[in-house]
Amino acid sequence: MDADRKGRREDSPRQRIQGELRELRQLRELRAREGGRDRRPETTTGTGRVRLDQPRTGRPGLITLPTYDPEAFGKLSERIARFLGTGRFIVWMTVVIIAWVVWNTLLPDAVHFDDYPFIFLTLMLSLQASYAAPLILLAQNRQDDRDRVNMEQDRARSDRNIADTEYLTREVAALRQGLGEVATRDFIRSELQQLLKELDGQKESSEAL
Repeated sequence: MDADRKGRREDSPRQRIQGELRELRQLRELRAREGGRDRRPETTTGTGRVRLDQPRTGRPGLITLPTYDPEAFGKLSERIARFLGTGRFIVWMTVVIIAWVVWNTLLPDAVHFDDYPFIFLTLMLSLQASYAAPLILLAQNRQDDRDRVNMEQDRARSDRNIADTEYLTREVAALRQGLGEVATRDFIRSELQQLLKELDGQKESSEAL
């Protein structure tokens, strides 16, 4: 009887632990079934676990919009804006306009492609102006962003310099205070001379006695 009671006492914690492990396995299986519905192949590892350090990718729709690299587009817009602001562009645009007008006025009518009042030339210049303005604004925005970053870096650098200067000032003041309490050579020499005078005076007084 005692042995059976001891066996039951020993088996009861073991059975309790096994039951808790069984419940944990069932709960894990339930979570795996529920998470398998929304799980994406991009956010899972080789072991089937969900990657929490990666965002979920949306499901591809029926219509996929074209994507572009904004950094590359910004660099291209800056190049175009720089070229539009040079004298070379003005010279080439003037040459093209003069050649256009000469071709459509002085040459025979059979080779004309834009008669007076040059509607097609006006359309081309309007398109060039309508595209040039947004490109210049985009380049200016990128330059403003760079200037703002540079200003923030300069401000942080100046704050660090001010903090370093204040720290060095405090250190120099502490060193001056410490040096003010240190005995100098002249002070020690004057003290020694005073001691020698006192010793000489005591010696003379003792000899007089």
